[in-house]
Amino acid sequence: MSGLTGGIYVPLREYSGNTFFDKWDYAGHEDNTTWGNVTYVTRDVAMSSKLTFVNGDGHAIVRVDNTTTIAPPAPGEFVHRNSVRITTQDTYGVGNLIMIDVHHLPWGCSVWPSFWTLGTQKEWPHGGEIDIIEGINKMNTNQMALHTDAGCAQSDPPGQTGRTLEGDCSVDRGCIVQETKPNSFGDAFFGKGGGIWATQIDVSGVYIWFWSRSDVPAFIANATPDSTMDPSIWGPPSAAYPAKGCDISKFFTPQQLVLLTTLCGVWAGIPQLYSNTCPGSCVEDNIIGPGSPKYDDAYWDIAYIRTYIAQNSQPGASSLAPTTANVNANTQGANLATGITASTTGASSTSGRTTPSQSSSAAVHFNYFGSWPIGVLGMLCILHGLF
Repeated sequence: MSGLTGGIYVPLREYSGNTFFDKWDYAGHEDNTTWGNVTYVTRDVAMSSKLTFVNGDGHAIVRVDNTTTIAPPAPGEFVHRNSVRITTQDTYGVGNLIMIDVHHLPWGCSVWPSFWTLGTQKEWPHGGEIDIIEGINKMNTNQMALHTDAGCAQSDPPGQTGRTLEGDCSVDRGCIVQETKPNSFGDAFFGKGGGIWATQIDVSGVYIWFWSRSDVPAFIANATPDSTMDPSIWGPPSAAYPAKGCDISKFFTPQQLVLLTTLCGVWAGIPQLYSNTCPGSCVEDNIIGPGSPKYDDAYWDIAYIRTYIAQNSQPGASSLAPTTANVNANTQGANLATGITASTTGASSTSGRTTPSQSSSAAVHFNYFGSWPIGVLGMLCILHGLF
C-alpha cells in the first residue's frame, strides 16, 4: 500500500491556543508570487485589525479583511485588500508528520486559500513544495500537489484514494491529486464540521490523508498533545507520492509551513476558471467595494497544527539520512518532546507557488484592474489544466 513505512511518531510541537501565532513570521508585503490582489500585512496590523486572533474556543482565526470598502483604482493601478500570509520559524522534513485540524476554510468568489510547505536553502522549486490544502472560489474539492525539480514523478499506480490530474512534479502546476472524498473544501466542508489532514514526509514517500469530521478515527479525534501517531494503520492516503518515482531526501530540503489566503491572482482570477463557479468579474465584483458580506466566509478556523517526529529518528544526523527529521524549532534552542535541541531559521523567503516569471512584463501587469493579457491567460489555463 503505497510503500508506507510503519513506525511510531512522537509529538514535536503544537501550534494552538493563545500561543498559536508565537512562532510564525508574517509576510508584510504584497502577493508577489501568485499575483493575487492582496497585501499580506505585518503581525502588528494583523493583530490590531483582527485579521489574526484566537477566539473563545481557543481556535486560531486567520482572515481576509471584510470591514474595508475599497474604491475603484485609477486606470493601470493595482488594487489590493488586506490578508495574511504566515510562515513557521520551524522547519520539517524527512521523518516528520504534520497534522492540521480545521473547522472552517476560507471560501467564496475570488478566494484562494492554501496550506503548504516551502523548501528552504534553495530557490523555488529546487527545495520542493508540498501542497496540502488548496482550492479556489466555490470549488468543492481539495487539491494536493508536489512541486520539484525535474526527475520527480508520481509512481503509477500510487496507491491512493484521490484522482491524479498530473503525474510530473516538475511541471509548473506540479503533480496534482484531486480529493475524491466528500466535504474536503467549500461550504460543505464547514457544513460538516470541518476535518483533519495529516502529511507524512518519509524516506518511502510523501503521503497526505484527509478525514471529514464524522470520519475522523477515534484515536485521532481523542488524541491529546502528548499522544503518539502510527500512520501505518490509517489505510490508503488521499494522495501518495512513493519514493520509487521521487527521491524525497534528494528533492525536498527542510520545509517551512505556510498558511495564507490570497484573492484572484493566477488561478482564482482566471476568467474561464472564475466563471465556472462565480458570476461577474473577480476583481471588479469582489475586491472593489465593501468587504462584507463578500468576505465574511474568507477565514481559517484552526483548532491546532501538530508536528511529530519518527521515534527512530536520529538527532543531529544529516538531512540526507533516511529517518532524519529536518527540524529547527524554538529560538532559545529548548529541548522539545523528543529531546532534540534545535535553532530557528528565519522565514524571510517570498518564493514558492506556481507563478508566471516575475521578469515577464505581461505577468507584472497581470492583476491590474481590468487587465487580462491573452498570452499570460493562455499560459495559466494550461498550467491549471483548462486546456
